[in-house]
Amino acid sequence: MKLYQIIQALEQLAPPALQESYDNSGLLVGNNKMEISGALICLDSIEEIIDEAIRKKCNLVIAHHPIVFKGLKSITGKNYIERTLLKAIKNDIAIYAIHTNLDNVQQGVNAKIGALLGIQHPEILQPKQQILEKLVTFCPVDQLETVRNGLFSAGAGTIGNYSECSFDAIGTGTFTPNENATPFVGVQNERHHEKEHKIEVIYENYRRSEVLAKLKECHPYESIAYDLFSVLNAHPNIGSGMFGELEQEQDLNAFFDLIKKQFHLNVIRHTSAVKSTVKKIAWCGGAGSFLLGSAKAVKADLFITGDFKYHEFFDHENSLVIADIGHYESEQFTIDLLGDFLKEKFPKFAVHLTEISTNPVNYY
Repeated sequence: MKLYQIIQALEQLAPPALQESYDNSGLLVGNNKMEISGALICLDSIEEIIDEAIRKKCNLVIAHHPIVFKGLKSITGKNYIERTLLKAIKNDIAIYAIHTNLDNVQQGVNAKIGALLGIQHPEILQPKQQILEKLVTFCPVDQLETVRNGLFSAGAGTIGNYSECSFDAIGTGTFTPNENATPFVGVQNERHHEKEHKIEVIYENYRRSEVLAKLKECHPYESIAYDLFSVLNAHPNIGSGMFGELEQEQDLNAFFDLIKKQFHLNVIRHTSAVKSTVKKIAWCGGAGSFLLGSAKAVKADLFITGDFKYHEFFDHENSLVIADIGHYESEQFTIDLLGDFLKEKFPKFAVHLTEISTNPVNYY
C-alpha cells in the first residue's frame, strides 16, 4: 500500500486544516509515494518507537504528537528529536503526526474518552468559529437537482447532525451573451430572461476548492454566477473538548474510582469536592486548562483533563471539581482509536499498536 493512501484515509477522519496554528501535524518524514509494509501507532514517535518499528518491520510510524514542533536548523543528533529523525531516515521509516486536528473532530480523541466513561450524547465544549462558509449560486430550474446533488457530494450542506441541507428560491435572472459567448440558453447580443433557482449551502471553508470544482462540473452555464460568504456561526461538530451527561447521577468518589479503573491510574490530582455527586461532565484530552471557562459555562459538575498548573486549580471558584488525570493518561487510548480506524479501513494491512509507554512522567 502506498503511503498517500493511508494519509488520505487519516485526513478524512481528521482534516489537516483543523489543526491549531501552533501545531505541526502531517507527514514529517518520508515520501508519500513510498510503499508501506506496516504501520506502528503511538502517542510519541521517540527513538524507542523507531526501534520498535524496525523490530516489527513497520516502515510507517503514526503518532499523535509531532516529533517536530518548530523549525530545525540542523539535524546532528544532539537531542532526542534529531536522533529520532536520523534513525527514521536511515531506516527508511516514515513518520506521520495527527494531533490537534484529531482533537478537534467529533469522532476523535475526546469521543474515545467519553465512550470509556459512559457519557451520553457528547457535544463539543468549545466549538470553532470562522470555519464555515456559505455558497449562493443560481441555475436553471431543470438543473436544480443536478447542481444541488453535486454540491452535496463535495461535502457541502451539513449542519450539525443533518446532511444535505440547502435552501432554494425561484426568481428570474437576466444576462446578455456577447459575441464570444456560447450560451446554454439565450442568443448572442440579446438580453435573456431565465427562470432560475437560487441555491444556498453551508460548508467548511477548507472544502472551498472542492465545492467550487464540483459547482463548475455540474452547472450548465459557461460563466457561473455565485457568491461566497464567511459565516460567523460556530461549527457544532468541530472544536476543543466535550461535555455530556452520565446516564444517572453518581457519587464523586465512585466516579473517580471508575476513571482510575478505565485509565489505569494510581492517583488523580483534583480540587476540593465542592460537588459530592456528578452528572454533567466536561473533559479534554491532553492539556485542557484553557477550557475551564467553557466547562463552567455549560455548568459541568466535573472537568477532566491534564496538565493543570498549581495556581490554575484555584480558578475552579467552587463551581465545579477539576480532575487532572495526566496528559499521557488522558490520551493513551488515541492509539486504539487510530488502530481500530485503520483496521476497519484496510482489513488486510498490517497495523500494530505500540507496546511501549512513552509517558515521560513517572510516579513513585
